[in-house]
Amino acid sequence: MAQAEGPGPEDRKPKSDEARSAFTAPPGMEPEVPDDDQPTSEFAVPDGMGPDAFPAEPEGSAFATPATYSASHSPPAHTPLPAPGFPVSSPWQDRMRTMLRMPVDVRPVPEPVQKQSESGPAVGRVLDLTLRIGELLLAGGEGAEDVEAAMFAVARSYGLDRCEPTVTFTLLSITHQPSLVGDPVSANRTVRRRGTDYTRLAAVFRLVADISTPDVEVSLEEAYRRLAVIRRNRHPYPTWVLTAAAGLLAGAASTLVGGGVTVFFCAALGAVLGDRLAWYFAGRGLPEFYQFVVAAMPPAAIGVALKIAEFDVRASAVITGGLFALLPGRALVAAVQDGLTGFYITASARLLEVMYLFIGIVVGVLVVIYVGLQFGASPNPDEVLQIPHRPVLQIFASMVLVFTFAILLQQERSTVWIVTLNGGVAWVTFGALRAAELPPVPSTAIAAGLVGLFGQLFSRYRFASALPYVTAAIGPLLPGSATYYGLLSIAENRLDAGLASLTNAAAIALAIAVGVNLGSETSRLFMRIPGAGSAAKRAAAKRTRGF
Repeated sequence: MAQAEGPGPEDRKPKSDEARSAFTAPPGMEPEVPDDDQPTSEFAVPDGMGPDAFPAEPEGSAFATPATYSASHSPPAHTPLPAPGFPVSSPWQDRMRTMLRMPVDVRPVPEPVQKQSESGPAVGRVLDLTLRIGELLLAGGEGAEDVEAAMFAVARSYGLDRCEPTVTFTLLSITHQPSLVGDPVSANRTVRRRGTDYTRLAAVFRLVADISTPDVEVSLEEAYRRLAVIRRNRHPYPTWVLTAAAGLLAGAASTLVGGGVTVFFCAALGAVLGDRLAWYFAGRGLPEFYQFVVAAMPPAAIGVALKIAEFDVRASAVITGGLFALLPGRALVAAVQDGLTGFYITASARLLEVMYLFIGIVVGVLVVIYVGLQFGASPNPDEVLQIPHRPVLQIFASMVLVFTFAILLQQERSTVWIVTLNGGVAWVTFGALRAAELPPVPSTAIAAGLVGLFGQLFSRYRFASALPYVTAAIGPLLPGSATYYGLLSIAENRLDAGLASLTNAAAIALAIAVGVNLGSETSRLFMRIPGAGSAAKRAAAKRTRGF
């Protein structure tokens, strides 16, 4: 029997690493070398597994080949929920505000885009247009939440549904995320100039409404053209009309607090001089703080002069009437509204602006009163608070005050009469509550709540901003008498009484702002909210706990 041969010389050589590898084929199992003597890639599709091996998957299958990415049909960055059904007939403010109050991952599927070309939206131009529209709204005094809603509506209408607008007091920014793997595109714009022109504000609202309506075709070029026309449009009222309106406003306010015919003309003259001085210093580039200082001086100087001359008139009503034309009620309402809707940075900046303007008024009046005291003027502090009851005359004066205030705000002529009626209703309500011996602060809050309620209903009826229907209507409720009494007490070194009166004035001003906002929110409790079957399903304000 033959013995097995031992390992030969070749077998006794040390094995290489490749020979010891677990992936080395055993003897007799070597793979066949292809004819072209090229190794096979590990990424090659095995035989029998090509694209023709299986029938095509039906559309919608989980194994179907994904659609090719394109600008006009980009894959969503998240799995969207079915659209809850936003009726097109509802105002775009409600639709966009409802979506902005939703988290990004639960926003509904975007509506079919009608305003973009087949090659996709021009991202840069859409973002620029969005920022320009937001700039006009913010500079016109619109609330931060409505500015964000307008920016979101414009960007979404032109195909950029994954956008996040951000609004602060002086800076607007917007970010577009094309997809989960795409680079985000961001743009921002700084608001450097502010002006009060509610006619321009209404025109911007109409432009946003047309852009966000699917049935209306507004191309990017047409939107830019309309926006340029809005920016170049002249104010609806000439300068002399604005100056006359400032005088009539001060005269009506002086009548509201007990003045007669002489006081009316003196208050009107002081307001006109103050308005012209403010325009003069504005043309010389002085900050707005100093403009308010010089604007407050002429009415105070005329009131002090009447007291020195010992005319038998209510000199305090002259100064109080001049203060009504200067108190920053519009900025205060916008500040409180931003704070209540969660925009705390913007609200803080606006409140700081209100504080500076108010301090400017205080400085101007205090300087004149102090000088008058040195010349022997002896004002009667009790005269300020003893306002005679003249219901019919006071109602008429309140409506004149609102009418002239609306002209100063550059409102459209079609809205002036509506806001005048709204202001008259507010004053009648306030007078009735005060006659029932309700304290001033809750009476003011209730009257301001009616202003906000009716203003919101009017704006929803006309698909416009609520500011033209609200801001002028709160004019008669502004705390002019309490402010003047506080300043007079401080000038006479009665700091306790002065600070108490100024605190009361601040409480009344906050009651106006909170009442207006509460009235606006109350109107939404019984109006159908887009995407919600009832008011209970409505999302809470932005950045709140959301109960």
